[in-house]
Amino acid sequence: MYTPEFKTRVVLEILSEVETVNQIAAKYEINPVVLSRWKKEFLERASEVFKKGPSETEKELEHSKKHIAELERKVGQLTYEVDWLKKKSTQILGPDWKKKMR
Repeated sequence: MYTPEFKTRVVLEILSEVETVNQIAAKYEINPVVLSRWKKEFLERASEVFKKGPSETEKELEHSKKHIAELERKVGQLTYEVDWLKKKSTQILGPDWKKKMR
């Protein structure tokens, strides 16, 4: 519904305390309770920005990349094997072997 960038901008506006939460809520036509929840979540996760090492999302992405690479390797291997079997079938059974199998 709302982009992370929009939520961040609104929360930073709340934290600046130039306007009240109710004023900001009225300006964007968003329930003040929702804005308070965004602020709370933002503050709870703020320390993650400064953590060393990869985040959970980065770890999941790396795992997914490795999994995709493994699947691509398997597809390549299976393609090679199918091509080899077709070639050998033609050599052993002759060029019309596919018609005979129907």
